[in-house]
Formats: sequence, structure tokens, C-alpha cells
Amino acid sequence: MAEFLKVKDYPHLARDTESRAVINTDVSAYEAAVAKSRARQRNRDELRDAVRDINNLKCEMHEIKNLLLKIVDKS
Repeated sequence: MAEFLKVKDYPHLARDTESRAVINTDVSAYEAAVAKSRARQRNRDELRDAVRDINNLKCEMHEIKNLLLKIVDKS
């Protein structure tokens, strides 16, 4: 199992003695970053859904316009 050594002057960092990687041990900062990432993804999804709804409304309005033009042309 890997051992971790504290990094001098950085309380939330540790060095893995096997791989020599520096690891952030600040769990709350990690959880905050994950929450921000999920919030951004949720916002992107909401925007994508809104754009899709707007495009559907545009298509429906175009269809209504065409039907009204046909009705006007018949009379």
C-alpha cells in the first residue's frame, strides 16, 4: 500500500511515495469542485432543452403560418 508524505507549507497536499505523485487531500475542495461541475452540466442541459423548445415552437409557428397562407389563398 502506498504511503503519503506531507508536502512542506501545503497542508492539503501529500506525496505518494510509490508514484511520486502529489495528491490533494482536501476533501471539501474536491466536493465543491464536483458540485460546481454538476451545476454547470445542469445549466448546459437546461439551456439545451430551452433551445430545443424554442426551435420546436419556431417549426410549429412556421406550419401555422403556412396553413393560414393556404386558407387565405383559397378565399
